[in-house]
Amino acid sequence: MVLNRFGILARRFVRSRSGNIAIISTLMIPAIIGFCGLGAETAYWYYRQRDLQAAADVAAYDGTVRLREGGSSGAVTDTSTATATNNGWRSGSGTITVTTPPTTGSYQNNRSVMVRLTENETRYFSQIFGNNAPVTITVTATATYNTSGPACFLGLDKTKSGTIDFWGNATADFTSCNVVSDSIANDSFTVGGSANVHVPCAGAVGGAQVTTGLHLTSCSSVNINQPYTPDPYASLPAPTWGSCTNAPANPTDLGTDGAVTCYNGTSLNNIHSNVTLHGTIVVNGGKFSTNASGNISGSGVTLYFTNGATFDVNGNSTINLSAPTSGTYAGMLMYGDRTQDFAINKLNGTNTSIMTGTVYFPTQEVDFLGNFSGQNGCMQLVADVIYYTGNGTFATDCSGYGMHNVPVPGSLALVE
Repeated sequence: MVLNRFGILARRFVRSRSGNIAIISTLMIPAIIGFCGLGAETAYWYYRQRDLQAAADVAAYDGTVRLREGGSSGAVTDTSTATATNNGWRSGSGTITVTTPPTTGSYQNNRSVMVRLTENETRYFSQIFGNNAPVTITVTATATYNTSGPACFLGLDKTKSGTIDFWGNATADFTSCNVVSDSIANDSFTVGGSANVHVPCAGAVGGAQVTTGLHLTSCSSVNINQPYTPDPYASLPAPTWGSCTNAPANPTDLGTDGAVTCYNGTSLNNIHSNVTLHGTIVVNGGKFSTNASGNISGSGVTLYFTNGATFDVNGNSTINLSAPTSGTYAGMLMYGDRTQDFAINKLNGTNTSIMTGTVYFPTQEVDFLGNFSGQNGCMQLVADVIYYTGNGTFATDCSGYGMHNVPVPGSLALVE
């Protein structure tokens, strides 16, 4: 009887559906919770990826802005890192790699910045599947800026009025190259008097004051409020030299081909004979100047001005100089020490001369007062301030003379 009753109860228990469901549900609860947790965790990883992508996008953009302003690779990295951190990237749980120029992708050029961010996410619910390693989220972004054409004249001063000033009877014809002022002044670029200037485009970080004589062939008006154009020669090293000597009286040759020679500038004042220059010549203080009978020539020449030295090319003297076409100072004809105080250098009078190369005085003014140009128009002027009332023609493709283009930054965009 007892055994029979026990058997009946056992059969009822086995056949009870409500009991089976309860047991199965109890056994499945951990798995269900785990799968729900995994879904929530995966959704969070996608959420973090979206946030990190936004941070990388902004970091690449800001880094490219810094690059466009002339910032070094270190400065670009600092800017991108700060921007990524401020936009939600957790630096303590990941890495940042800033590359300029990028080494992958479609924008492997020196106008682009790539940012790669990683962030390690701790596993929680997904640990039940036996993997405790963190999940690494990786995102990349690339930004680039365009150029709006090279410049032949670049005024570097950031605040002065008339950083580039065409005035008086100035006549200038710029072929496929532009004129740019980095000053924020409302009248940083000026044209007036009887000036007659033909140029594809003119630009200024600040504003422009044009009364007459400006003829733009590719732009409808002066481009104002544009980005800074970096100093293209900011990293060019100064030459090194030994002792300085006085130049001989009435010299016929100065300097040595392939070498650096230093002369005290006081001995280079008022050159009035036929002189051939050679190599790199350091003008130490004083003034390098010519008078009406001076005749100065030379090829592969770089003149470096230091210790307060300036130049003053006067009257009807004849100048026929060209810069080196290779080496450290390729294309550099006149180079002012960037540590010098402000002073004025003059290409003066009615001098009809050939000066092929770049005239670079980053802390001083260059007054272009005579009839100067380079071979085939290859003369470039980069100075703190440029005052022009002369007559010249300027071109852009001067690579055959060792010269480099001065890129003018344009629009910026996130591209990858």
